[in-house]
Amino acid sequence: MRYELYYWPSIQGRGEFIRLALEDAGADYVDVARRPRGMATMMRFLERRSVKHPPFAPPFLKAGKLVIAQTANILFYLGPRLDRVAKNEPSRLWAHQLQLTVADWVSEVHDTHHPIAGSLYYEDQKGEAKRCAADFMANRLPKFFDYFEQILKRNPKGSEYLLGKKVSYVDLSLFQMIEGLRYAFPRTMARLEPQHPRLAALHDRVMARPRIAAYLSSPRRLAFNEQGIFRHYPELEEG
Repeated sequence: MRYELYYWPSIQGRGEFIRLALEDAGADYVDVARRPRGMATMMRFLERRSVKHPPFAPPFLKAGKLVIAQTANILFYLGPRLDRVAKNEPSRLWAHQLQLTVADWVSEVHDTHHPIAGSLYYEDQKGEAKRCAADFMANRLPKFFDYFEQILKRNPKGSEYLLGKKVSYVDLSLFQMIEGLRYAFPRTMARLEPQHPRLAALHDRVMARPRIAAYLSSPRRLAFNEQGIFRHYPELEEG
């Protein structure tokens, strides 16, 4: 199977969670919009009325005749096929539950710089963004960290990952969350991470995986920037 991933070509965004799973599994895939005339291809696909189950927006994945949208839904499909989750239903549902929690977390990160409307510029909502970011860093971010830290703590001895001894796509997503938050809120993360050693160790374990390490050092890995979900605005961390 050669997978076709459709996502914006200049940002990591929500598409990065899918890229990480594909890269770690060594899957055969093409990042369509990053190819010559790829954006036009993606936009034409979005406008096709003949697609039986049309996506609302990127990311979406084409797998044979299937077209699958929404990050968590795509990973739910890919997980057992890439051996990044066990094929039994309880494991798949547990991974999906965790990934949906990550999706909630991603939305809250996005709201720290766009709390009013995604259609407005950051500069049009800076005051509101500062209030939202302050609450996120003080209250919401620690809750997400505590939740995933406790899952790792409760796992059986010898478990190195969220679902046990084998890596799952949720582990890869948590790596991406920590990377992005380090970029967006470096001072806050420097205070928070030492209180969550298992999550920090999980990040390092994922980062050291051979295919992930190769991907991170390749041009396929886009840099964080102020167009994506994780944005570094120093004023949002000011007291």
